[in-house]
Amino acid sequence: MWISKRLTKQIRAAFKDENFLHGLEKIEGIVSKVLSVAMILVILVAIWNLGVVLVEMLTGQPDEPFTKTLFKIFGLFLNVLIALEILENITAYLKKHVIQVELVIVTSLIAVARKIIILDLEKTSGVDIIGLGIALLSLSISYWIIRYMNAK
Repeated sequence: MWISKRLTKQIRAAFKDENFLHGLEKIEGIVSKVLSVAMILVILVAIWNLGVVLVEMLTGQPDEPFTKTLFKIFGLFLNVLIALEILENITAYLKKHVIQVELVIVTSLIAVARKIIILDLEKTSGVDIIGLGIALLSLSISYWIIRYMNAK
């Protein structure tokens, strides 16, 4: 009986607002650190993949035209940049405990730019191109608004 009352008291204390929020902050910190390590692994694999493709392109006979190979290499470079931006987002969150919208928009702009660069126009419909254009325009306007507000 005494143990049951004591346990109930501890559970109630754990769910008080301050204690609960403190516990959530600890969990968020742990998750952010795990995501940072995972993103570093992703970046290393992406760099390895880029290196392998570059060596294959420089030493072997290409199976496809140079322009397609070039776009593939650009896509791989942008993959690494996107991963670095995501790591920067996580790092900024760990430092300030705030999601920086400007960084998220820049990462999204890079991702859309990557998609446009590697786009195969022969296999892409007009609706997809219009959608990418609208996404690019919306992200650009959002970025401009945030930069304008931060400058004040």
